[in-house]
Amino acid sequence: MEMEEILNHGKKYFLPNLSVNLVIIGYENHELKCQLLKLADRWALPGGYVGIDESVDEAVERILKSHNSMENPQIEFLAVFGDKDRNFRGTFRQYFLQQGMPWKEEYWINERFVTLAYYSLVDIAHTQLEPGELHEAADWFHFEDLPDMWLDHRAIVDAARHQLRNDCKRPPFIHSLLPAEFTMPELHRLHQTILKENVDRSRFQKKVLASGMFERLPKLVTESRGSNPYKYRLRVEE
Repeated sequence: MEMEEILNHGKKYFLPNLSVNLVIIGYENHELKCQLLKLADRWALPGGYVGIDESVDEAVERILKSHNSMENPQIEFLAVFGDKDRNFRGTFRQYFLQQGMPWKEEYWINERFVTLAYYSLVDIAHTQLEPGELHEAADWFHFEDLPDMWLDHRAIVDAARHQLRNDCKRPPFIHSLLPAEFTMPELHRLHQTILKENVDRSRFQKKVLASGMFERLPKLVTESRGSNPYKYRLRVEE
């Protein structure tokens, strides 16, 4: 669909005044990272609008897959961002003028928008970043070193970071940041990275194993010296 058609007649194709945004979180080199897309001189979260003929969940999955080429992604609802003054007319105007694109005050995207924010935990090694049609680049950024961002996207990222700390109580969820097979030391280190604090390793491992959510894999025989911890994976219900 041509951009001019979307800007002038978008309400024919999308639900008015409603958008979705995604905080896509990865874990690499013992650091939590967030995926962002570059628009002109700033960065933004992946996002878009909900089609007239699709559900909100379908729109979220479509947007996530369009930037990562993933199958069956793990997606969780985060929060609604709907401040009474959540109107980005000035921001959009600035962007369009920077890009040398025609601008009209009556564009439907200039109205007040409520956004439904979601977040997804992914294994970075199995993602393939894909910028959108209007984006110059896509990249991962450390949570502690985020660039200048468009709109209120920094507030959405901060909310996701806070929620992730709460989700440390749900090991089957946070393990999505690791490869399908992982060791308990790796899961423990991830847990500490998310919480930003030391966690007793022995107690953590006992609690995780007692949950019965993970199955231990046969130990591989290697010629290397030193410890060779077992690997685990999420238990599949039969």
